[in-house]
Amino acid sequence: MLDLQFICDNADLIEKNCQARGVPCDIPRLIELRKKRSELIVAGDDLRRQQKETAAKIPKATSEERPALIEFGKNLKTQVAENESTLKEIETDLNAELSRLPNLTHPDAPIGGEEDAVVLRTWGKIPEFDFKPKDHVQLMADLDMVDFESGAKVAGSGFYFLKNEAVLLELAMVQFAIEKVRAAGFDLYTTPDLARQEVLEGTGYQPRGPETQIYSIENSDLSLIATAEIPLGGMLKDQILEESNLPMRVAGLSHCFRTEAGGHGKASKGIYRVHQFTKVEMFGFTAPDLEASNEFHQVIVGLEEEIFQALEIPYQVIDTPTGDLGGPAYRKFDLEAWMPGRGENGEYGEVTSASNCTDFQARRLGIRCRNAEEKGTKFVHTLNGTAIAVTRAMIALIENHQQADGSIRIPEALRKWVGMDVISAKS
Repeated sequence: MLDLQFICDNADLIEKNCQARGVPCDIPRLIELRKKRSELIVAGDDLRRQQKETAAKIPKATSEERPALIEFGKNLKTQVAENESTLKEIETDLNAELSRLPNLTHPDAPIGGEEDAVVLRTWGKIPEFDFKPKDHVQLMADLDMVDFESGAKVAGSGFYFLKNEAVLLELAMVQFAIEKVRAAGFDLYTTPDLARQEVLEGTGYQPRGPETQIYSIENSDLSLIATAEIPLGGMLKDQILEESNLPMRVAGLSHCFRTEAGGHGKASKGIYRVHQFTKVEMFGFTAPDLEASNEFHQVIVGLEEEIFQALEIPYQVIDTPTGDLGGPAYRKFDLEAWMPGRGENGEYGEVTSASNCTDFQARRLGIRCRNAEEKGTKFVHTLNGTAIAVTRAMIALIENHQQADGSIRIPEALRKWVGMDVISAKS
């Protein structure tokens, strides 16, 4: 969340930022709640001071004075309890208002909704087929690479079984991404698929409520993670880091779970929007200044581009508009890969995202750093980016590398793991 004092000192800026992001806010109420909290804290301290003074008087009081002092002490105890109860309610309401506020926004981020996204650059040549291309659903069905019926039977709509060469392809993409990020200096982790509620909230996700996309475990404070960003960010919760050791680069391999499979129609069918998928995620902790985190942001995006260039998949990089930013993101860049089977004649579809969250998540998670030349500590900046989200990357690979006979050419970068140059129909 944002610093409360900063919010109160910059109310107009916060309201304007929320308006640009399409997020409702009530800054006057937040300021009023803060004022009430301060008044209650002062009043509570005064009541406890009176309690202490009264308790000290009782042993020295005469028998005539003692009953009144005891009664006064009881009244003070009741008032202290009422004060603490009211303070707790006010703090709950204040924290709820604070948690609704999104991060500040990079001044260069486009204003508007999804349709206002700005294409920063494109890479690769969109394939021109001398045959009618198929979408990934048809290609995978013809090559016996997926089983949606069994997935629905076992776990419900939105689940699936990858089969045969699709399994090899998934493992190959994971291995390739892992090799890539490790060479870039990222420490590797396999993460828990579960996280506590405070960790999800700390990273900006809502584990409870009607609009959540999180699977929560009944009768516990655990939820299935939607991305490895959650456990990677949470693993340094409440720690103080040395600024000289920053940036820290970590990457996590995990399953990801989303309750809402998303929109319907041709663009969302198959494995584009699913309830579970495998992903390799990059995460960074940097020094608490925009120069450091913006520089790391470019490192993450650069690695994403290198991965898709090696997979020989055309893509475009977009600057995400304010109305489409997640709450923690200060700025977000998406890679959208060309998918020949999407829409009527092919469309770009999101395959990665990379976000600079500045100190928004670190403030919630209590992750600080200290500098030997300065007093005190500061909240670090955190960043995240997709190295590979298997299902969407697989769609783009299969559709772009399909051949006239229905086979799929494997790009050179993956062949040592897949063990073949082409996935062909079985005889």
